[in-house]
Amino acid sequence: MTKTTQLVLPLKSRPGVLAKVCKTLADSRVNIVAICAPEARGTTRVRMVVSDPTRAARALTKAGYRVKKERALVVRLSNKPGALGRVAARLAGARKNIKSCYASTAGPRAAVVLTLS
Repeated sequence: MTKTTQLVLPLKSRPGVLAKVCKTLADSRVNIVAICAPEARGTTRVRMVVSDPTRAARALTKAGYRVKKERALVVRLSNKPGALGRVAARLAGARKNIKSCYASTAGPRAAVVLTLS
């Protein structure tokens, strides 16, 4: 497990909003490592892990976005049935609640981003 910083942006659910966020990051030479953007009732809370959280937060704030930083963990797992379940069970055994979870998979490996309480 690797500790990291997750950025959270509340956004309106409208065409082009995510494109502008991505362009702001690209113009600042910040890569998106993992992203999750669920929509509910016309708004979304974009959660992302990026290559340089400080630079990203500065660029996004300058562009007018509200940015919240949260501590998160990135867990590298085998992309196989049960891998995430074993991690979730270990965290539950340690009395850690998983507040959010999203993943990025490529081939035999998966990167899972977790925030805990």
